[in-house]
Amino acid sequence: MKFSDIRRAWKKIWYFIWEDNSIWSWIVNIVLAFILIKFVVYPGLGFALSTTHPIVAVVSGSMEHNHLGFNGWWEKNKAWYLNNNLTKEEFNEFSLKNGFYKGDIIVLKGKKPKDIKIGDIIVFQSRRPDPIIHRVVKKSQIDEDYYFQTKGDNNPGPIIDYRNINGNRIDKGASGAIKVLDETEINENEIIGKALFKIPLLGYIKIWFVEFVCLFNDFNFCIGD
Repeated sequence: MKFSDIRRAWKKIWYFIWEDNSIWSWIVNIVLAFILIKFVVYPGLGFALSTTHPIVAVVSGSMEHNHLGFNGWWEKNKAWYLNNNLTKEEFNEFSLKNGFYKGDIIVLKGKKPKDIKIGDIIVFQSRRPDPIIHRVVKKSQIDEDYYFQTKGDNNPGPIIDYRNINGNRIDKGASGAIKVLDETEINENEIIGKALFKIPLLGYIKIWFVEFVCLFNDFNFCIGD
C-alpha cells in the first residue's frame, strides 16, 4: 500500500472518530474512552500513587453523616467512640471528619502500615466482592505485623461476619467458622490504600451501571448489607 493510501485511510478514521455524529462514531468513542481509562489512565494513577486501586467509588452509606454536621453527628454517635477511648477533640482532627456519601469518588494512595494512624480512612480487601472503605479506630502490632480495627462512621460498630461452609452466618468462635469480614482484626496485607480526598457524586456512574446489570443478573455483588 502506498503512503498516500495510508494517509487517506487515517484521515477517514480520524474524521469518523472526531467529526462524524453517527451513532457508530459515538459507540467507538465510548469504547476508546473506556480502553484509555482502563488500560492507561487507571494503571498510570496506580503507579503514581503506589496502589492497585487509586480511585474507588463509594457504594454504601456506611460512612455517611446524614448531613447532620460534625456536632450533630457526634452527639448521635458519641457513645461508641467514648467507650473506645476516642474523644470529640480527637475525632475533630481526623481525615474526612464529616465522612462521605454513596456516589462519592475517593482517591487513594499506598501507605506503609506503620504510618497509618487512628482516624485515617483505609480501603482493605476481605472475602466480600467489593473492597471496604472505613475509618481506623484501633491499631496494634504483633511481632512484625500491624493489625487494624475499622468502623464505618454510620455503623453501630465494626462488622464481624463469619460463615459456615453453606454460607450461613455463625459465631466467630464456632467450629468451622470461615472469616468473610472481621473489622476487629485487619492484617496489614489486606490494606489497599489510604484515602486522600473525595470527589462528590462522580461515583454514581459506576453505581448506576452495576444496578443496571443487577436488574438482569443474580450476581453476589448485587447484594449488600
